[in-house]
Amino acid sequence: MAIFEKDSKKKEIAAPKTGDLSVGLSGLANQVLLKQRLTEKAYLAGQSNQYVFEVAKTADKGQIRRAVEAAYGVHVEGVQTVTIAPKSKNFGKSRGFTSGMKKAFVTLKKGETLAFFKAE
Repeated sequence: MAIFEKDSKKKEIAAPKTGDLSVGLSGLANQVLLKQRLTEKAYLAGQSNQYVFEVAKTADKGQIRRAVEAAYGVHVEGVQTVTIAPKSKNFGKSRGFTSGMKKAFVTLKKGETLAFFKAE
């Protein structure tokens, strides 16, 4: 019964491209950096070499710095964080809350960029 035999050949996984933004994501970066904030305000900040990330609520500035440097291979000059509190909302007769978040504004050294908004 050759139909039910296991295929013993291992599939080779292609190595990621060096220009790919997910290259170098370590365990710390996966836990700290949740996603990039791609808004109009973040786009304007990107023109002044500043990038906005949504980060874990327990992350501190040192962890954010190390995570960005490990994930994207750039040098971080400064990190500013903003914690946004949950807001109460009414959903018909019931009341609920939006989820709060923590944002990090990361400033890179001159000459270094991240390719979030590059139009190709």
